[in-house]
Amino acid sequence: MHTNGLTGLLRARVFPSIAIALALLANATAAPRTPTADMEVLEKLPIRADDKTARALAALRAALAKAPTDVALAAELGQAYFDLALARGDPRYVGYAEAVVARFSNPLPAPLLTLRAVLRQYRHDFAGALKDFETALVLEPDFATAHAWRGAIFLVEADYDAAQKECAALQKLGRDALAGACMGLLQAYSGQLAAGYQTLLQTLRSSTDPANRLWLLTRLGEVAAWRGQGTVAQAHYREALGLGRDDVYLLAAWADFLLDADQPAEVVRLLSMWESADSLLLRLAEAEARLQLPNAAKHQKMLLDRFAAARARGDTTHRAEEARFMLRLRQDPTSALRLAQANYAVQREPRDARVLLEAAIAAKDPASAQVVRDWLRRSGFEDTRMRRLAQESALSVPAGGKP
Repeated sequence: MHTNGLTGLLRARVFPSIAIALALLANATAAPRTPTADMEVLEKLPIRADDKTARALAALRAALAKAPTDVALAAELGQAYFDLALARGDPRYVGYAEAVVARFSNPLPAPLLTLRAVLRQYRHDFAGALKDFETALVLEPDFATAHAWRGAIFLVEADYDAAQKECAALQKLGRDALAGACMGLLQAYSGQLAAGYQTLLQTLRSSTDPANRLWLLTRLGEVAAWRGQGTVAQAHYREALGLGRDDVYLLAAWADFLLDADQPAEVVRLLSMWESADSLLLRLAEAEARLQLPNAAKHQKMLLDRFAAARARGDTTHRAEEARFMLRLRQDPTSALRLAQANYAVQREPRDARVLLEAAIAAKDPASAQVVRDWLRRSGFEDTRMRRLAQESALSVPAGGKP
């Protein structure tokens, strides 16, 4: 998956004229594709009379067609496509955004460098993304967007010292919302759940933008759940859902909360119309399997086909989801562990750590989870569930031997 550290606030702060909730019914099984001509029609979006966001996207495309060298227009259109990919779980729009950047020759200006970096991090090319962000900051040292994205990547990589520097840079630039989001997550990931929660809550109180609030409420829900405060977490998630904005990450986080609370029927009701997003289809299939519903087998077959298609095109962005699928739905802990290890070598957020711990326990391979146990010791991450899994993984019995 893409980094989820600060993306919500970045979308709202950098390109406020384009919202992520466009009226689109897309099929996420299609691979991202680069258009062969600038004027090629990629897809016709349904535009309702009151759908200002869809009209804004259409206007941007028309404006860029008339002024194809306009960097600001290109950056905004590319970001709009990326927002749509995140909102609807459709990776084709990442390809469309990449096509916008590809129209321009190197050396790219800072806004397009940053956009290219964002797209690179989506594909897990974190090294390439960080290089582009660094170059953008050489061109524009006060470019807050680059600092915020660097902070997000460092959080995903569990490089908390580097993330701290980016949080400080944002604070120095007077970007209080981004700095608060950065610091709140940093605190939560590094053994200060209570402080992280308060930092995110304070940032929420000073924010009126709906996209900002959605992101902050989602992360507050996650942090509250890690603290064992289920009622508080549920309130944050429901408030975020009440904003009425499409967001795959929010839906996935809320579905995970419901599954952990043994409420699969709620997950089915929540995600029944979201088959197009792989991460949400996974959670829907898991809920259906628990309830022994007829659609469970169909949705598992759809996931198998999608994972196979992703491997065929060299797409590794869903290894964590595939690991969870193999573990919970296919009862194949060996394959799940292999995928979880490969994923954790790149992405090391709490949900990545959890799937690796669960796979190691199921595979009875305590050594494979040592990297997560080391992270828990270094970071001080306080989630009780994660620490219980870590202890269980250390005690799991290797196949054919003693622990």
